[in-house]
Amino acid sequence: MSDEPQSWAPRDSSGAGASSGNDRPTASGEQPGKQPGQKPGRSGKPGKPGKKARPRRTGWRRAIPTWRMALGTLLGLVVLLGAGIFAAYRLVDIPAANASATAQSNVYLYSDGSVIARDGDVNREKVKLSQVPPTVRHAVLAAEDRDFYTDDRAVDVKAMLRAGWNTVTGKGKQGGSTITQQYVKNYYLGQERTVLRKAKEAIIAVKLNRQQTKDQIFEGYLNTSYFGRNAYGIQAAAQAYYGKNVEELTTAEGAYLASLLNAPSAYDVIARPGNRPAAQRRWNYVLGGMVKERWLTAAERATTRFPTPGEAKPSNGLSGQRGYIVQAVEDYLNRRGILDAKTLATGGYRITTTLDKAKQDAFVEAVDDNVMAKTSADRAADRNVRVGGASIVPKTGKVVALYGGIDYTKQYVSNATRRDYQVGSVFKPFVLASAVVNDSTTQDGRRITPNTVYDGTNKRTVVGVQGSTDYAPANEDDVDYGDITVRVATDKSVNSVYAQMAQDVGPAKVRDTAIALGIPADTPDLTAAPSIALGTANASVLDMAEAYATLADHGRHGGHVLVEKVTKDGAEIDLPERTTDQAVSREAADTTTAVLRSVVEGGTGTAAQAVGRPAVGKTGTAEEDRAAWFAGYTPDLASVVAVMGQNPDTGAQTPLYGALGLSRVNGGGAPAETWAAYTEAALRSSPAQEFDLRPAPGSDEGDELLIDENADGGTAPSSSADPDASPDSTSDTTPDSTPGGSAPPTSGTSTGGNTSGNTSGDTTGGADAGAVSVPDGNG
Repeated sequence: MSDEPQSWAPRDSSGAGASSGNDRPTASGEQPGKQPGQKPGRSGKPGKPGKKARPRRTGWRRAIPTWRMALGTLLGLVVLLGAGIFAAYRLVDIPAANASATAQSNVYLYSDGSVIARDGDVNREKVKLSQVPPTVRHAVLAAEDRDFYTDDRAVDVKAMLRAGWNTVTGKGKQGGSTITQQYVKNYYLGQERTVLRKAKEAIIAVKLNRQQTKDQIFEGYLNTSYFGRNAYGIQAAAQAYYGKNVEELTTAEGAYLASLLNAPSAYDVIARPGNRPAAQRRWNYVLGGMVKERWLTAAERATTRFPTPGEAKPSNGLSGQRGYIVQAVEDYLNRRGILDAKTLATGGYRITTTLDKAKQDAFVEAVDDNVMAKTSADRAADRNVRVGGASIVPKTGKVVALYGGIDYTKQYVSNATRRDYQVGSVFKPFVLASAVVNDSTTQDGRRITPNTVYDGTNKRTVVGVQGSTDYAPANEDDVDYGDITVRVATDKSVNSVYAQMAQDVGPAKVRDTAIALGIPADTPDLTAAPSIALGTANASVLDMAEAYATLADHGRHGGHVLVEKVTKDGAEIDLPERTTDQAVSREAADTTTAVLRSVVEGGTGTAAQAVGRPAVGKTGTAEEDRAAWFAGYTPDLASVVAVMGQNPDTGAQTPLYGALGLSRVNGGGAPAETWAAYTEAALRSSPAQEFDLRPAPGSDEGDELLIDENADGGTAPSSSADPDASPDSTSDTTPDSTPGGSAPPTSGTSTGGNTSGNTSGDTTGGADAGAVSVPDGNG
């Protein structure tokens, strides 16, 4: 080995130093530029011998992601979607219900359950699930979601995707929703079809499914779904299509209503007769589903027939008598502290009244036949004719009929409940009742009975405890009657007698008796003066019917009843119980009834005999003949009719002279005729009843009375007199018993508030003189 140093050239690891074309093998057999162990003709990374390097992507191939990229992207999207759903679930709360979803109408019903009116914009009445028959529930499930009770899922994802695909591909918009989702849409959201709404619907449905039971959700769904015909909810639908409550629906009817949920306008076979084939197919589908789910047997299905619904009825609204009834019921509920106006306005109340549909219809017919049919467009006075009526069962106080006017949409003020017309001489029986109640006497000490004699001279000055009161009411047509009994004075409605009798009894006591019978204490012009006897008070027709019902029930008073039952969402609201008391003695009430019987038998109310059964009554006429009244009763029904004059443009009260083709309208004419026609129809199916009367001693018509020949007709001063007096006018007499009555007052006769021939002197007597205008009479 040489000791001389050797010279080495550095190795070029890149192989750049290898000469071109001189790649011969080395002594070890390796080619220049190759790494040890690398196979000839192959390239690769160290440690991976024999693997060929992946060529770089070029051209269009560069746009296609690799499977690794696709998988990573998909996983990322899944994570993001999950995070989004989680966030949405946390952020989206169950919202408050739609105002439209909770809105309900108040429903007013006759005593038999038939609908009188609805007063809300939305025709909906909520019911409990238990009120819906099982077959009707099963029909809805068969039509909409057969797995509702067995499937815990609130959202049907596959159905949603399928519906979305059908919508995108033009196969029609479809919901693909479970009952829970549909309820969420109806109750919490809206009907718009957007992706955002659908997403919120699904989230809320899931949350709701965790918070409410299936029954709660299903009940909500039935109460919010739309069935067509402006009917929201199953109860409104039952009424709209079959005129019955949901509890009364049959299996066939329930299946038809369930069919409507899919597309109401497509399956209403009445609105569009061409829908029948499609409707029957859908109905068969529903029933088939019920059989498949074993909710209906094949035998029952085989006997089920398609239930054609009734004609679509226009909205009840408030036309005709409906508005007057609703108005009266609302006032009744408010005055008795049951429901105030604000609470009632929230809707959803089901109010069953005491009104009898047959009697209500009979009242309308009686008014049409005896009053409205006699009006003419050619007579100016007939424009002013108004009619009010009320009918009460004496023993129960139930109002069975109420007539407010020709049409609430044309005349908004109810003539049955208004308190701005004088009642006239229909008030006089209260004076007689008060005389018996208080065991009153004339000024010479004779007990007042139906046979007590009074001076019936026209314009006779009423005498008080301190002498003359300067109040001298005129009789109708200035008729002088001389000495007559109270019974005859009642028959002929003699003002001079009753004004003096009120003074003898005591005007304050007369007022108290009227209030006890049922006249409200706050009645306008219920003034304790002698003129109170002539009906200066402005009580309503309903008020007078209540007071007369008290007389009919032998003096027992308990107030009238207009509402029997009130419920909301199936829960019943407590109503105050009716209690009665002996407002006046039976003797007083029965004595009054006995006297009023002769008014019908031979007095001013003979037209009432057309009722064809025992009846009593009294006629009345307001100041200047602005209203004519008849109030009467049988043992089982008390009713009042009033014909009133009112200018339709100004609202001012007007005389009825010339109306109905008559010179004057009085109580013995159209009001008594209407009363008789109504009462006969209302009681046609009931046997006639006789009055069971126990009048006060000395009240019988044949009783002998000892009359002091020196007494001035029983008009001597009385210790119970009241010096207060008010102006008065004329009274009804025998002309009242004929429809036409007598001619209108002319010069020298009564013209209303002032008595004829004494326009000054008759208005100056007493503290209240001139303060109260009085009726012309009681015709």
